[in-house]
Amino acid sequence: MMPTANSQPTDIDEITNLLISFRDQRNWAQFHNSKDLALALSIEAAELNELFLWKSAGEVDEAKLRDELADVFAFAFLLAHKHGFKVREIVESKVRKNAEKYPVHKAHSTARKYNEL
Repeated sequence: MMPTANSQPTDIDEITNLLISFRDQRNWAQFHNSKDLALALSIEAAELNELFLWKSAGEVDEAKLRDELADVFAFAFLLAHKHGFKVREIVESKVRKNAEKYPVHKAHSTARKYNEL
């Protein structure tokens, strides 16, 4: 996910490059296929959830929360990189899709799913 010649690297590009460098120094690219990156992402998300299990949101250990959230981001960025996706573009695209499914006038102040609005 390298920036083009006419653009500046984004924070996401810099983070992804840091992750790739860390991975490549350890020869771990061989383990980073899409399936295993997706599984790792799911496992890290479960570890993030575990921090909140049987606790109120205010009881969570913030240092552990930062670490687990970093793991989730890391595997998500690596998976996006693996497929040549630009994180900003895919997130913006998804927000546009969700804006159509959840128009403000129907979705404001409700947690109902789009097919229940």
